[in-house]
Amino acid sequence: MCICDNVAPQPAAFRHVARSRSRIDKTPFQTDILDLSHDGRGVARREGEGGKVTFVAGALPGETVMAEQTGKSRHFDEARTVEVLAASPHRVQPRCPHFGVCAGCVLQHLDEGQQIVAKQQVLMDNLTRIGHVSPGAVLPPLVGDNWGYRRKGRFSVRRVEKKDKTLVGFREQDPRFVADLSQCLTVIPEIGTRVAALSAFIEGLDGKRDIPQIEFIGGDAAIALTVRHLQPLSDADRRAWQAFGQQHGFAIYLQPGGLESVHPLWPAEGVPLSFALPQWDVELAFRPLDFIQVNAKLNQQMIAHALALLDAQPDERVLDLFCGLGNFTLPLARTVREVVGVEGEAGLVARAKENAQRNGLDNAQFFAADLTQDQRGAPWMRQGFDKLLLDPPRSGAIDVLQQLPLKQFKRIVYVSCHPGSLARDAGYLVNEQGFTLVSAGAMDMFPHTAHVESIAVFERK
Repeated sequence: MCICDNVAPQPAAFRHVARSRSRIDKTPFQTDILDLSHDGRGVARREGEGGKVTFVAGALPGETVMAEQTGKSRHFDEARTVEVLAASPHRVQPRCPHFGVCAGCVLQHLDEGQQIVAKQQVLMDNLTRIGHVSPGAVLPPLVGDNWGYRRKGRFSVRRVEKKDKTLVGFREQDPRFVADLSQCLTVIPEIGTRVAALSAFIEGLDGKRDIPQIEFIGGDAAIALTVRHLQPLSDADRRAWQAFGQQHGFAIYLQPGGLESVHPLWPAEGVPLSFALPQWDVELAFRPLDFIQVNAKLNQQMIAHALALLDAQPDERVLDLFCGLGNFTLPLARTVREVVGVEGEAGLVARAKENAQRNGLDNAQFFAADLTQDQRGAPWMRQGFDKLLLDPPRSGAIDVLQQLPLKQFKRIVYVSCHPGSLARDAGYLVNEQGFTLVSAGAMDMFPHTAHVESIAVFERK
């Protein structure tokens, strides 16, 4: 289970800005863009600065732009595009009016077909540079819906006194600020078209200054909003939230504290949240703050792709690490003798077990285990397996890979949300454990962002 997809990806550009702001030269300069960075910025080598690398937001490879410096450090500078003097043939007009301010998307100015090409290249560069490996074959990229695809996310909420309004949205490219959104075209329309309405609604609440964030999640038949509030809601605000939910068709949950504090406001009993995987006759139920893959269509393609690459046979046992709710585990249970899922979050394990029972699957076992810690004595670790599927968080899977008796696995399919950690782990599997990197490719789980989802297949030599 990759947990990195719950919030909008943030550019790395602003990590260095605050400490060097006084030395920034705002004089516009002309530069040629040579490449695209992993976070979606143009890469230039600025003349007159000793060829120093400069990352230019809003610029594409092959372009000549006028840029303005926004950050400065010892090893590289940062800038933003002021004017495009010679445009790339792949440049398009961004559809969203908030592009360039909101950090939710950084690639809307790049043709959709070229976005996945760029992400595929990021993956291959990471495998070569970090892992010192290269795949025997490059898999065709997976693509799904480019707009209105995001069914889970977190909006920041901030009352801005200078603007005399409450802002609801993702962070700006400078993450100190919340983007003033009127809509979001990548979020499912039921939510994305109501951002302005949500902002105006919160502005009218007694506790508008006490709401730092709202999480949204969409199942096949219901959508839930979870309202984080730092102070108890007034009776008037509780009634207002209930009316808002009724008006727009949202279930409303409240979160006054940690995860365990989440409870339904309206309907009082909550709503059943689930999504179906029709190809495997499986339905997965979840709770409002559970992790699910954000892109429903791409998720179904990804599961089919991963299972086909794993090529698990009816008589085989499969280990599924970082299994979450059973997104891969339960479809696998339809095709193999037995599958064991392991996940660090106990609540997700409980839901995975419930999902197996609900779907009539008695050949799926689930265990709760922190896979960053020593698991060599765990009962599941001592069971024999034929194949391994894993979908770790951004930090990757090196801790558990170094503990597993890897010689038992004929094939490994590794789903990744971070090409750098995948590359590191691929280097370990290939260069130290004798596997072959058979194939690898990118999957566009987050169109218009720089997020790179990928998949790789390893076999014993």
